[in-house]
Amino acid sequence: MNPKVEFFFDKAKQWQKEFEKLRGIALETELVEDLKWGCPCYTYEGKNIFLIHGFKEYCALLFFKGALMKDPENILIQQTENVQSARQIRFTDIQQIVDLEKVLRNYIFEAVEIEESGVKIEMKKTKEFEMPEEFQQKLDENPVLKEAFETLTQGRQRAYLLYFSSAKQSKTRKSRIEKYIPEILNGKGLND
Repeated sequence: MNPKVEFFFDKAKQWQKEFEKLRGIALETELVEDLKWGCPCYTYEGKNIFLIHGFKEYCALLFFKGALMKDPENILIQQTENVQSARQIRFTDIQQIVDLEKVLRNYIFEAVEIEESGVKIEMKKTKEFEMPEEFQQKLDENPVLKEAFETLTQGRQRAYLLYFSSAKQSKTRKSRIEKYIPEILNGKGLND
């Protein structure tokens, strides 16, 4: 048990029993408990294996390399189409966790084996993400903006491209782009 993690469990208004059960399962392993992204995260030799998190509709275990897992029970869920590697197992009540306890241990051990093997997930490159025409036009017109965008980390570039291209109407894409030009020029990401 890591005392830094206690606040997560103490502040939880929803999923309290479910979180405690998931934590109990996690602590039975050899994994190290840490706090990352405000959630309990379980690591093996410094590498993230899974975390526990909650949402309004469900709580979940999120396996960082879940896309590589076999999933014989067909319970791993890709959160959105843009999530490349992580997969969740979702729960809406404690009985689901109790019923899957043995399966969850097996999935955790498989996730550790994947990490030990050194296998990497081939991530989609930033240049493979859709570049909205409206943003490309701004980059072509403004070399300072283009340079600022290119100096952002790959993750920040992808976040902007996903956000801009997710708007269905050109008017909305243009509005989003205009709003974030100052942030890009200041070297900031979408959520900085």
